[in-house]
Amino acid sequence: MAAYEKRRAAAAPAPAVGSGPAEPLGAAAGGGPGGEAEFLLRSGVTAMVREALLKVLEARPEEPVSFLADYFERLVLGGPGAAETAAELPAPPQRLARALWYVRLAHHSHRTAFNNNISTAYEVLGASGRRRRPGVDGRLYSELLRRICQLGAAPQEVSGALLRRVQCRDHEAVPFDVFRYGVLTCSVLLEFVAKAHALYDVLDGGTGAADKRVCQAVLRTLEEALGGGDCSVPVRYLEAGSKLGPDCLALAMDRALQERKLSASMSREEFLKKATALFVAKVKPVD
Repeated sequence: MAAYEKRRAAAAPAPAVGSGPAEPLGAAAGGGPGGEAEFLLRSGVTAMVREALLKVLEARPEEPVSFLADYFERLVLGGPGAAETAAELPAPPQRLARALWYVRLAHHSHRTAFNNNISTAYEVLGASGRRRRPGVDGRLYSELLRRICQLGAAPQEVSGALLRRVQCRDHEAVPFDVFRYGVLTCSVLLEFVAKAHALYDVLDGGTGAADKRVCQAVLRTLEEALGGGDCSVPVRYLEAGSKLGPDCLALAMDRALQERKLSASMSREEFLKKATALFVAKVKPVD
């Protein structure tokens, strides 16, 4: 121990002449043994890291490292509390970007985390300064839904049709249950489009063009599966589609191929439009 202290004393630079009394060695080292922990507590790093970890557990992001990087970046750029206080982002573009960041953190299948993130996004959009309305502004709500739809590969006309069903008027105050329904519906649409893409990859067999008879048979089967879904719960659309097992689809495709007729091909774009139109038709419009 004595040798260790001697090495530390030798390594410490000597104070400049006239610079005032030298700082005690114990203070410079953070208080001797245990000084590192004391420094972390005194500087607030411990509390900051603990809060960041709690945010990770609360949000359950699909990419925790990216979440932490973004969290600390916002903390540094905005100053103390910027990662927590939505009121420090008064400009609508900033609030929209922040709300979009929150709704994308967790997949909708993680219901608790997804609902918590939607609640935070709702508070962010509602933080418009001193005067607060009972709900989020309809214009910001509709713009958030539009940005969510842009994240996927949904055809533009399909996204437009969906938005017309779930958006609100610009001057309306949007209650939380409507806000959650709209965000969840748009998020489910993105996954539905991704599954439709994967399904077409199977139908075209890598050729880039699928048999039109087979595509129509699959679309009819998909429509039948969606027919009994609960219109009030968007996630049920995916659950209904998941019931289309390989056997069910194989039978539909075999029946279509048994028709000894010449058939044109159906492009990916056409298949996606028809499949996603089935989804939109099941969405319950917002009153």
